[in-house]
Amino acid sequence: MDGRVRVDAVSRRSAFRAAGLTALAVGAAALPSSTAPRRALADDIFGGNSPLLFHSPPLQPFRDELPRLPVLSGSAVELDAHSGAHSFHADLAPAPTFGYGELDYLGPTIESEQGQPWTLRYTNSTEGNPLAADIDTSLHGMSEHDRHLTPTSLHLHGGITPPDSDGHSEMLVRPGESLTHSFPGLNDAAGLWYHDHAMSMTRINVYAGLVGTNLVRDQFDSGLADNSLGLPSGEFEIPLVLQEKIMNPDGSMSIRSNITVPQGKWEGGGTGDVGVVNGKIWPTMEVARGLYRFRIVNAGSYSVWNLFFSNRMKFWVIGNDGGLLDAPVQTDGIRLAPAERVDVLVDFGAVEPGEVIELRNDEPPPAQAASLGAVPMPLFCQFRVASARGFAGEVMTMYRGGKGQPALLPPMPTPTFTRTVTVNQPSAGLSLAPPMMTLNNLRYSDPDIEMPAQGVVEQWNIVNTTLEPHPIHLHLVHFRTLGRAPVDLAAYQRDNPRPGIGVKWAPDVERYCTGPLVAPAPWEAGAKDTVNTYPGTVTRILVRFPLADELGFDPDATFSTISNHHASSQHASRHGSGSELRGYMWHCHMLDHEDHEMMLRYRVLG
Repeated sequence: MDGRVRVDAVSRRSAFRAAGLTALAVGAAALPSSTAPRRALADDIFGGNSPLLFHSPPLQPFRDELPRLPVLSGSAVELDAHSGAHSFHADLAPAPTFGYGELDYLGPTIESEQGQPWTLRYTNSTEGNPLAADIDTSLHGMSEHDRHLTPTSLHLHGGITPPDSDGHSEMLVRPGESLTHSFPGLNDAAGLWYHDHAMSMTRINVYAGLVGTNLVRDQFDSGLADNSLGLPSGEFEIPLVLQEKIMNPDGSMSIRSNITVPQGKWEGGGTGDVGVVNGKIWPTMEVARGLYRFRIVNAGSYSVWNLFFSNRMKFWVIGNDGGLLDAPVQTDGIRLAPAERVDVLVDFGAVEPGEVIELRNDEPPPAQAASLGAVPMPLFCQFRVASARGFAGEVMTMYRGGKGQPALLPPMPTPTFTRTVTVNQPSAGLSLAPPMMTLNNLRYSDPDIEMPAQGVVEQWNIVNTTLEPHPIHLHLVHFRTLGRAPVDLAAYQRDNPRPGIGVKWAPDVERYCTGPLVAPAPWEAGAKDTVNTYPGTVTRILVRFPLADELGFDPDATFSTISNHHASSQHASRHGSGSELRGYMWHCHMLDHEDHEMMLRYRVLG
């Protein structure tokens, strides 16, 4: 028991279903816009008092200093996932968490070099699970066994990796087991991240703390003080791992947000009410008067955030998921969906000593959460401007194409094949069964998967037929975003009735588009591995699927679920000699969604 008010979940869910669906329809009426008026930061930063939602205890912001995450480097990295205890706030007691390496929550920043292969020896040393009571054993592949012997799978998100080192969701590492990942160093300099990816457990393990960052360096973006791009380094380059949570009074985390869903049942995603940066709630940081480089990742489970500074100061986006942009993009706000990363420069040299500036958010919560009374989680952290001078460099006009810089981004490729895929949330009608999230109307295990050919450039038209945004992530590849167009969903679904779940449904969308293609925001240029798809739109991306000869490995090679484990007898008894896997995955990066079928396999055929 969690000590909270208990309700009859079945009757609650029945009572609020009609009201929730009405609110969903209203909330989906308009596409998000980064130019929408921003809400003022409320006096009560928790905002909202919905009786349908759990709430954190009152906590004073800016009690804790922003943690600096430790750094690991080298050609042979060893990392374990383990159980620990972590305090998220000065007024909260330490409580059970997971962590990587020397940390009891989150993991170190791993530095690697472009062109330099490296290995990561990963060990699962966990004991139990801090969120064991929240595990839903009815989800794909789950059992009571998983509450106590936590399955894990480390995925290098954005990495160009062989299939047996990709952190496949079915390639599980149990307590006492190890697995060596081999990374060929094919990525450009970029801010990647690594996180747990275990089947039907990703939301649990990531929320518990299994998240870290990977900074890929090259000869230009070296991370050294004399780097040829003139970028801040050392103490002036800081990864910021952004999350939001709901906390219990005893200092433990609540993955539950909605009282109408009983503990131990899949919820579908919920917003938090406290911002967490590098493992601390609303931390503060003293900054010198100069330029800082923040490597930001949305490591949250559900929410899209519109990030801006409280004094409306402008900053520069110089890179995103796949690496540097050609030129910096100046802006005063940026929308960031789960799994997206941005590389930003912030000039505190233009700010007077003594000023305090907050990193805030005003993005409305997704419609499902809004229908229950959720409001934007408005605050992440604070920066205190000191009098000391910091990094005195300037923002360059270009970061690619010049002397001492990487080459310009290649032009948009021309597709030779167009593929339509759909993002769906089939209605449960009056049923009390939870909704299922699907891609192409399929379950994860259904065999009708996408099989693009190596060397081919495809245009993927991703049709979001739901009332929520869904950030879609493709493993192995990077892509370019063409833009988004509105779709007449009523006509699309009327003319193309969706069959029962398990039958592929991805009708051509062209004649149902009701407006022009809206170009992506300038900071969405360049190589991406995750794209936010808006409700009632088609998002068009261009993907080139690489050749085996270019990669140096076969992306369609088969591998075993226990291929290079140091396997325990218990694991071997459950899986026998190991089943065969093949290929990669694509999925929604709202973690609750991918855990309940919004994830499919795909293969890259030779």
